[in-house]
Amino acid sequence: MMTNDFAEYYYVYVLLSLKDGKKYTGYTKDLSSRFEEHQKGKVTSTKSRRPFKLIYFEGCLNQKDALKREKYLKTHYGKMYLGNRLKSYFIGREQNSQ
Repeated sequence: MMTNDFAEYYYVYVLLSLKDGKKYTGYTKDLSSRFEEHQKGKVTSTKSRRPFKLIYFEGCLNQKDALKREKYLKTHYGKMYLGNRLKSYFIGREQNSQ
């Protein structure tokens, strides 16, 4: 039976640091709360790179799949996938900054 309860998903997400322009990839059960933690500097690995913009996320049905997807997106091929997936986003940013 299908349900619309988003709390059952794990999310793989990509943040863009508005400070250094670099991306951060992670996964979580609660995307909204995790994003807030990043923004408030409560995540050690990202606190010096604030503020962030959420630029991508995917929902996974279980933690194992989310962790596997996170690891893939951090590889060379995963970064190429994200680059292609987010191409129009980054082209738009370049045009707006000129």
